[in-house]
Amino acid sequence: MSAVIVRTFEAPSFCEREALRYAGCKEKHEETLRLLAECLKEAQDRLSYRVCYRELPLQISGSICDFGAFSVESGKLAANLAGCGECLIFAATIGVEMDRLIARYGRIAPAKALLFQAIGAERIEALCDAFVKSYALETGAGLKPRFSPGYGDVPLTVQKDVFSVLDCAGKISLSLNDSMLLSPSKSVTAFAGITKETDAKAHDKCSLCENKNCAFRSKL
Repeated sequence: MSAVIVRTFEAPSFCEREALRYAGCKEKHEETLRLLAECLKEAQDRLSYRVCYRELPLQISGSICDFGAFSVESGKLAANLAGCGECLIFAATIGVEMDRLIARYGRIAPAKALLFQAIGAERIEALCDAFVKSYALETGAGLKPRFSPGYGDVPLTVQKDVFSVLDCAGKISLSLNDSMLLSPSKSVTAFAGITKETDAKAHDKCSLCENKNCAFRSKL
């Protein structure tokens, strides 16, 4: 098995459209855009973009995905990773400052708290996209769509296994509570099968989802 690698990224390009989508805004209103820009300006210098990851061997038998250090029983994950002999397992976070902003404005300005939530969602997704794309570019490998604990039939308890092989607390100051939720909240853990395919959809998590009417669905 490979060692755990830690990477720090520059802030990815901000997508206003994605942030508005996470905020549930179907139309662009001048006041909303002004407030969004104000929130982004306040948050952007407080955020960090960190990822820890390692490559694990993969063997699939039916719905059992065996990563050597641990195994996961999930038909959906097995289908997603089919054809892969290795898997990239990673954790990403934008740090604790966004949680502090959300908590602060939740008490004094709920509209701003909502936009900070949306910016946080856009930022962590942008970080994950930047990471998988850079990994594919640097290694020459393709990646299957990322698949996180709690998605489909993968239980949240798999977070414990991910933490055990990545040392998330020590590497990127990411912790896990008794409910299997991540802290800071704007963080992600995920599996991404390593493949020879180079289809652009390999980076799009929405390509797996059967809910075609989801309000948060990205354009494929």
